Amino acid sequence: MTLFDGITARLVETDRLGVNVLERVGDDPATAAEHTVVFVHGNVSSSVFWQEIMQDLPSELRVVAVDLRGFGRTEHTPIDATRGVRDFSDDLFATLRALDIDEAHLVGWSLGGAVVMQYALEHPVRSLTLQAPVSPYGFGGTRRDGSRLHDDAAGTGAGIANDDFVQRLTDHDTTAEAPTSPRSVFRSSYVAPGYTSEHEDAWVEAMLSTSTAGGNYPGDAVATTTWPGFAPGTTGVLNTLSPKYFDVSAIVDLAVKPPILWIHGTADAVISDTSFSDLNHLGSLGVVPDWPGADIAPAQPMVSQTRDVLAAYSERGGEVTEVAVDGAGHSVHLERPAQFRRALLTHIGYVGRPADPAPPTEAIILRSAD
Repeated sequence: MTLFDGITARLVETDRLGVNVLERVGDDPATAAEHTVVFVHGNVSSSVFWQEIMQDLPSELRVVAVDLRGFGRTEHTPIDATRGVRDFSDDLFATLRALDIDEAHLVGWSLGGAVVMQYALEHPVRSLTLQAPVSPYGFGGTRRDGSRLHDDAAGTGAGIANDDFVQRLTDHDTTAEAPTSPRSVFRSSYVAPGYTSEHEDAWVEAMLSTSTAGGNYPGDAVATTTWPGFAPGTTGVLNTLSPKYFDVSAIVDLAVKPPILWIHGTADAVISDTSFSDLNHLGSLGVVPDWPGADIAPAQPMVSQTRDVLAAYSERGGEVTEVAVDGAGHSVHLERPAQFRRALLTHIGYVGRPADPAPPTEAIILRSAD
């Protein structure tokens, strides 16, 4: 694990598993909930990805980033996908309790967005920040209203993983010699064209910390007669996000609704209405053969689904702020760190030095019950 200046790592023992946690040197463990921020990473990554923004946040805040099970230095315990992402959210709850954090501002990226939404269904939070989150209806296989295309959720779950990419994760391939190498996937899917960083080796290293052991990434698949021939199994990361097991749209019914910041890039190749990770969309492009057509296998409108659910959240009394970052990809916090930082600080109500201004009002779309 590559640690940046001022960042420390430690293993926190919980009653569920050992969880790796990143913290900042000098942060006060007694910091109040309104000044505590917890970061949850996305799929095929780790807490390492949060270090730049952790370094850059005001010292008055307490900042923590966790490794989900099967990623980074957290134990690679098998994942029960039939619970959706509850194994992850239960781990997060146990970790925060071990750190004496009863409540905090939660920031979730991609898979992490799914985890913090599930967490909020079961535990109080100060606020949610959803960066390029998975749709509240899961990944793949649903119509705009969240209903499943097929009862068996065909075309979703672990079967969507590229076998060569998984093998290269297992082999710890750091090259960019193939489009399926982790470094190439980072450049093509995690960020928009033009992004460069002196820390790219650290990001690739974090990707390679993903466990490909049984029960972790990607999980198991089962055969089906429905195109494209597979359906989700019961274990592993990708199956947790299948609509067969995952649906957090019930956040609209929360009695106490934490304010939500939804920040995403307009050039995101992963979370999109035309996602290049959605087999139905790839089928429509001819990349996956024998696509049965849009009537049977339409692409999942991921961004539109999130917008619809958050609009309903607002209509039922919640506060929602959407920041769509023009030209950014799947990792706004890496690609546009200043804009991400300003939006986050404004969202959590941090009032600090003049160097911490609010973002321009025209960059934010506000929805609220008022």
